[in-house]
Amino acid sequence: MGDLTLAAVRQDAMPGSALWTRALTALVSVPAFVWVVTRAPGWVFEALVLGLAGAASWELGRIFARAGRSTHRWLGVVAGVAVTASFRTPGGPIPALALAVLVVLSVPIWTRRAPSAEAVTIVLLGLTYVSWLLGHALLLQRLADGPALILFLVGVTWIGESAAYLVGSALGRRRLAPVISPRKTVEGALAQLLASGATALALGAWLLPEWPLAASLGAGALLGVVGQVGDLAESVIKRSVGAKDTGGLVPGHGGVLDRLDSLLFSTPALFYFATWTGLAA
Repeated sequence: MGDLTLAAVRQDAMPGSALWTRALTALVSVPAFVWVVTRAPGWVFEALVLGLAGAASWELGRIFARAGRSTHRWLGVVAGVAVTASFRTPGGPIPALALAVLVVLSVPIWTRRAPSAEAVTIVLLGLTYVSWLLGHALLLQRLADGPALILFLVGVTWIGESAAYLVGSALGRRRLAPVISPRKTVEGALAQLLASGATALALGAWLLPEWPLAASLGAGALLGVVGQVGDLAESVIKRSVGAKDTGGLVPGHGGVLDRLDSLLFSTPALFYFATWTGLAA
């Protein structure tokens, strides 16, 4: 019975139409993203990050609302974008997060709605999970090799995810976290780790030639592991409210938050790896 269940999971995991939709989305989005990172004025990338923060915060509030939970969605979006934007200013993130927390916790006092700790908690989740973690993309961009690091980050993460998707769908037999995400397999996880390492070596030699190969490989291994943890962390949230996807804005991938789940963990990981090791400043 277990083998039949896994076979059904694998057949359902990668229908041909979904694979083509993902490929077409990548064909359109990847060149546009590379242009934003390497050619466009810096404020364009910052605007993109803030837009993603707002969209992901809205999606997070919406899946809780659809599950019948009390939420403050607009407050979550406004406060969330403000926290992410604070990363543009040196020394800004900590005061901005502190102020946002104070405002959010005071909302039940001056609104006419019935007091709801749940609604406040959901907003605080969005501030820390989406806004704070995503803000590190602005820090990463401001490093000396910022654009190269952004491309390295996204390339390693997304190629690793693609490898996990393809290998897990075709060859996956042992489920990685059946309670959290039944479709993820050990084989897919190993494929992501290997693909992330190989991609890091290739992109490191091209984008970050001053980095030792060992440093690129270490960064790739780190992203290969941390990205999967980020993916599973989002699955925990979706599973808790019975949601399959956070939205449908990104064809073939679901919502914005579905596309960012790994990057939310990988971005701070790469920033601190690069700065703490002295490879970037």
